[in-house]
Amino acid sequence: MSVQSEELNERTIVFAINVLDLVDKLPQTPRGKVIAYQLAKCGTSVGANYFASCNARSRREFIAKLGTVVEESEESVYWLVIIKHTRIVAGPEVPGLLQEAIELRAIFSRSLGTARENARAARAGRPKRRANDQMTK
Repeated sequence: MSVQSEELNERTIVFAINVLDLVDKLPQTPRGKVIAYQLAKCGTSVGANYFASCNARSRREFIAKLGTVVEESEESVYWLVIIKHTRIVAGPEVPGLLQEAIELRAIFSRSLGTARENARAARAGRPKRRANDQMTK
């Protein structure tokens, strides 16, 4: 694993822990329980699937798993926006966590685009594009 990948892996772990801390603060109402369950699943899945993508056995598997990472980070953004708009939790952590989810989504989306471009180039016999240097903040 590259230094950038290790740093990004650590970042997703911190994100998951912060999501779980926020989930613990959600009220035990029907809507709180739904939001908590959904956010806990997708917020922890970002890092788990990123870790799996780093250990992919093929380029195709890497792209597929990275696509899942993008989907899970997008879903995390969605649920954090719901929390922000409903004000179901008061506290300063929601805007920061939302910003981190948006940044992770952007990083993984760019990485997925680069991986797909490299796969197309490999099929066409062209040299691959250099990976983004923007894998971390």
